[in-house]
Amino acid sequence: MSVRESSVRRRSLRVLAGTVSALALALSFGSASASAAPVDAKTGKAEKTVTSGWNDWSCKPSAAHPQPVVLMHGTFGNSWDNWLVLAPYLVKRGYCVYSLDYGQKAGVPLFNGLGPVEKSSGQLSAFVDKVRQSTGAEKVDLVGHSQGGGPLPRYYLNFLDGAGKVGKLVGIAPDNHGTTASGMNRLVDTVPGARKVFSLTLPGVEDQLVGSEFLKKLNSKPDTVPGVKYTVISTKYDEIATPYTSQFLNGPDVRNVVLQDLCKLDISEHAAIGTIDRVAFHEVANALDPAHATPTTCASAIS
Repeated sequence: MSVRESSVRRRSLRVLAGTVSALALALSFGSASASAAPVDAKTGKAEKTVTSGWNDWSCKPSAAHPQPVVLMHGTFGNSWDNWLVLAPYLVKRGYCVYSLDYGQKAGVPLFNGLGPVEKSSGQLSAFVDKVRQSTGAEKVDLVGHSQGGGPLPRYYLNFLDGAGKVGKLVGIAPDNHGTTASGMNRLVDTVPGARKVFSLTLPGVEDQLVGSEFLKKLNSKPDTVPGVKYTVISTKYDEIATPYTSQFLNGPDVRNVVLQDLCKLDISEHAAIGTIDRVAFHEVANALDPAHATPTTCASAIS
């Protein structure tokens, strides 16, 4: 390798590292935004944030909601910051709600979902069995954001015999068919050795990029498995799981929803739709209990 080629490669890797850092920062800010208390639309004052009520291992499902709900955070998220709004929202509606951490990396606190998705799916499998044993429920319903709503649970359903243990899968901005990450995949494929660097340092991220070996395996199977009902909730303003239409699933028992078709004024992007968007959360509630669904509109933000 010539001195010039070596210099170009080093510069390219620095650009790639900067892009990865920016992506991580954007996602971490998105997760942190969930920690802020929601604002009362009438008074303009911050509401009291409810941070308890889920992961209650004494909870027993009601006849109205017999299937407990398992929440799966997104990449760079964790079991609590992703769900400070949605978990209490579902608990108030009578569900037994649980959330797990997955994809941890040694020496990296709080930011999870970074490990290989196949391994993370094994963690999900063990957690679902724990919830089923604790509650006595035959099946659970899965709700996840980003990685947690797409590749993670789909691998569990397709390759780890999870289909018989799940009634519904609701994916919020799920990168079901891989993401271009607003063009980051092209940068990764342009820089020599970048894929290998990703697979060694951030395998959970590399697994989700278009063209990864993991996605080739995942999408060698049909999008859906028999017996599970699927809902995908997407936003046109998604800048991470791109293009947003790649989030949609094909198959029986699938409903693909675009947030702006429900509320044109909603400008939530990738992080907000999964952490603080109550219009999206109303649609989650509808998906979990379709027999009592009510129309989702902009007014759902304050309901």
